[in-house]
Amino acid sequence: MDKYIKHSSRKLWIACVMMALCFTTTLYAQDSVAVDSIAAAATTVAAPATTTAAATNIADELANGINTVWMLLAAMLVFFMQPGFAFVEAGFTRSKNTTNILMKNFVDFLVGSLLYWFIGFGLMYGAGGFIGAPHIADCSFTNIMGALPKEGYLIFETVFCATAATIVSGAMAERTKFSMYLVYTVFISCLIYPIEGHWTWGGGWLMNSDASSFMMNLFGTTFHDFAGSTVVHSVGGWIALVGAAILGPRIGKYTKDGKSKAIPGHSLSWASLGVFILWFGWFGFNPGSQLAAATTADANAISHIFLTTNLAAAAGGMAALLTSWAKYKKPSLSLTLNGILAGLVGITAGCDAVSPAGAVAIGAICGVVMIFSVQFIDTVLKIDDPVGASSVHGVCGFLGTLLTGVFSMSGGLLYGHGIHLLLAQLFGAVVIGCWAAGAGFILFKTIDKIFGLRVPKRVEEEGLDIYEHGESAYN
Repeated sequence: MDKYIKHSSRKLWIACVMMALCFTTTLYAQDSVAVDSIAAAATTVAAPATTTAAATNIADELANGINTVWMLLAAMLVFFMQPGFAFVEAGFTRSKNTTNILMKNFVDFLVGSLLYWFIGFGLMYGAGGFIGAPHIADCSFTNIMGALPKEGYLIFETVFCATAATIVSGAMAERTKFSMYLVYTVFISCLIYPIEGHWTWGGGWLMNSDASSFMMNLFGTTFHDFAGSTVVHSVGGWIALVGAAILGPRIGKYTKDGKSKAIPGHSLSWASLGVFILWFGWFGFNPGSQLAAATTADANAISHIFLTTNLAAAAGGMAALLTSWAKYKKPSLSLTLNGILAGLVGITAGCDAVSPAGAVAIGAICGVVMIFSVQFIDTVLKIDDPVGASSVHGVCGFLGTLLTGVFSMSGGLLYGHGIHLLLAQLFGAVVIGCWAAGAGFILFKTIDKIFGLRVPKRVEEEGLDIYEHGESAYN
């Protein structure tokens, strides 16, 4: 029994010693962890600025990447408007001139891309008053878009330049020499568009918001054209109107007593497809002009512009449909198509500033006015515009710019902000319209006197495809 007790006591002592060792080890481990934690915390405290700076740089780079991708995606959508214009113009004209029309739409982008890069971008965004300083084949001079790549912004602006030149093609279709078309496209791309673009988007006098600037002193506000109702569309429209007037009507358009005769296009299917493409591309034209998509504010702005753009297009098409139905006793597809485009053109200036209801109002007004404008230009002015470009782009571009001064939530007359923005819009649209029409008149008159704008009678009667290009679109 004593032996058993002694043996048990020995085991108990051994167990106590082992427990003491374990307890000591645990305390040591805890102390080590505590020391390590304090050391780690000291390291963290020692370098918070470095970590924060790195995180900020990563966030900035990510935001800039998102903004760049959005800008280039929008540029792709605007580029896709080129086939839209080609389909509309070809569909509204006769099949014997289809090759010529398709060729002109390609040339617009070929010439516009090269010349706007070579000289136009510098004239539009270079330093200067009336005109920007030339920077030949160089886009590295400007910081207007901050961190966004300059090459990307050049591409974005190039597709807008090409759009302005394309508008002119439709009004002068079916009777213009292709060689002369090349000449005046050069001047539009590298001179007429970039100069007025400098006055507005290039930081020039019409959008200079300095307290001592001309517009602020005169109106207390600057001219507002978010995506180009005037800067792009009305410029193309007024040049188109002047060109069509100097060129003269197509053979057979007017009778001997001056009455207008309809010359139907060969494919309303093509025209309809073209309008669908343009409507789709306009979601790059207007929302893309936000040029940023990385923040919540950008996302909200883009969404708002998407909505106002779409509502104006729908309202313009519906208003044109109902007006044509009441006026001509039939709902006209061709006028409805142009009504959609009229609504899109009209909303482009103020798509960022008007409410959805304001967008519907602008689109509907433009859709109705377009129909009466087409009739006035055709029957009163006796100017033959086969696709209605001067009405859709010139008149509705001017009207949409003006209506921004009425419906703008931040400065419009309807919202109790007075007449200041409306007067600024009227002034800017008139000045730019006079510049475009005046420069176009000098350009077309000079070309006509020296070389002749118009093809011979036989070529016009038999079609420009074979005589001008040696091939037909249909065989």
